[in-house]
Amino acid sequence: MHPYLLSIGTFRIGTYGVIYVLSYLLAVATWGRLARREHIPSESVMDMALATLVGGVLGAKLLMVAVTLGQGVPLAQALDPSVLLHSAGFFHGAVIGGTLGLLWRARRLRVPLAGTLDSCFPGVALGQGVGKLGCFFAGCCYGTGSHLPWAVTFTNPEAHLLSGTPLGVPLHPVQLYTTGINMVSLAILLLVWRRRRFPGQVAALYFMLEGVQRSIIETWRGDLDRGLWLGLPWLSTGRITALVLVLFGVCLWMFFTRKHRVAAAGGSLSPALS
Repeated sequence: MHPYLLSIGTFRIGTYGVIYVLSYLLAVATWGRLARREHIPSESVMDMALATLVGGVLGAKLLMVAVTLGQGVPLAQALDPSVLLHSAGFFHGAVIGGTLGLLWRARRLRVPLAGTLDSCFPGVALGQGVGKLGCFFAGCCYGTGSHLPWAVTFTNPEAHLLSGTPLGVPLHPVQLYTTGINMVSLAILLLVWRRRRFPGQVAALYFMLEGVQRSIIETWRGDLDRGLWLGLPWLSTGRITALVLVLFGVCLWMFFTRKHRVAAAGGSLSPALS
């Protein structure tokens, strides 16, 4: 497609990078808007957004390095600065790292945990949906071969050079599938946010939705360099991390449900868990 938005001599602006910056700004704006309804100060949201960004970038890179090492690549090659700087890393690593950064900063700022998480993750779904358009333009995260009417064919040699994208072959537009699914997830999360049965429900639901949708999308992913395990073609890194996210979402659901019931009964949880 169009890996570079602007090229002037050796100066280039990548379409992928521009769209990902836009996706981050949209995610933070959505977070801030919902956080105001939770009575969370805007300055706290910006503080946590920065911690989430740093944690997300580190998590994405670390998971990429871990998977690369797991595939038998030498450590020096896995830590090659040119590779680390060029690649955005693995999205689920960003989710895990970003969540850890958010939890750490939320605790330091003493903001309501459930309300903070609930206001954050609809924006994450929106950001991922928009961000995947960057992958589509760059040609990365490409799909398997397809003869469906909506299959896409990449022809830009730079897409192949940057991401190994197959050229001249009709492929499933999995990037667009992901965008569409995340827009559906966003609508579901906003609907649940308005009708929550307990604080924390939206965040828990996000992790479960993300895990399920990723497991499905993996069916049509063609970039097998992300790692296949135990010699099983269906056991990809994406499906393993998807399972982790689903389990984490279930744990969050149980934790916040219990916390809500205890609060409704006039009791309290341990301060470390509140």
